[in-house]
Amino acid sequence: MIDPKLLKLNFTPQNLTTEQKFKLDNLGFIILPNIINSAWRQELRQAFENIMSSEGEHAGQETGQMAGVRRLSDLVNKGAVFDPIYIHPLLLACVAHVLKQPFKLYSLNGHDPLPSQGQQILHSDGGKFVGPPMQHQMVNSMWMLDDFTPNNGATRVVPGSHLEFRDVREQVEDPLASHPEQVLLCAPAGSVGIFNGSVWHSCTQNNSSKKRRALHCAFVLRQLEQQTDQSTHLKPETEKRLSPLSRYILDV
Repeated sequence: MIDPKLLKLNFTPQNLTTEQKFKLDNLGFIILPNIINSAWRQELRQAFENIMSSEGEHAGQETGQMAGVRRLSDLVNKGAVFDPIYIHPLLLACVAHVLKQPFKLYSLNGHDPLPSQGQQILHSDGGKFVGPPMQHQMVNSMWMLDDFTPNNGATRVVPGSHLEFRDVREQVEDPLASHPEQVLLCAPAGSVGIFNGSVWHSCTQNNSSKKRRALHCAFVLRQLEQQTDQSTHLKPETEKRLSPLSRYILDV
C-alpha cells in the first residue's frame, strides 16, 4: 500500500514484480542489481572516504561506533550525493510493500568491516507486534559500493526468519556461529539488498584485504522514533536543498 501523502508529493510508485513480492513476503529479502550506476558509485565511494578522513576517530559517533568496522552516521547531513538513496522509487515501493503503513527514514549510515574483523551475532533490527496479522516495523537496505563476496564480509540472512514470533536468542544457541539455513547476500557493486528488519542477519568476517563498503538506509513506521532525529539534526544547508518528498520521508 502506497501512502496517499507520497502520491501528492510527485512520487511515482514503481510496480514490484510477482517474484519480488514473493521474496519480500516469504524470504524476507531481495537483491536489486544495477541500481547504482558507475559514476554515482564512484561519487559515493569518494564521499565515504572523504568523510572518514575528515572525521577520523570520531566517525560514526552520532549513532555508535563498532569495533573492527569503519562507521559513518547521519549521512543525510553530509552531502547531496546521498539524497537520491532515501527517495529511490523502487526502494520506497519495497518499503511500502513490507510495512503497509506510512513510514519515514530511520537512519542513513556507512559500514565497512576491516580485514579479519566485522563478524556480528545474528540479530534482527526491528521488532514485530505479536498476534495476527503480524506487523513488521522496519525495512533496511544495503547499498553496495563494493562487491559483496563470500570472502569479504557479505551480510548473512536466514530466509523466512522474519516470520518467527520468537526472538533469535530463544532459538539459536550460538548467534556468532554459522546458521544451517543462512545465505550470504553476495552481489556486484552497484546492487542494493533490501530486507525486512525482522529477518535474522549479520555482517560476516572480512577475510580479504579489500574494502567492503556499504550504505545502510533504513525505514520505520511513521509513529516510531528515528535513530537519527532528523528534525533536530538537520543542518540549514541540508534543509535548503530538500524537495517536499525528501522532507516528508525525513519527517522534517
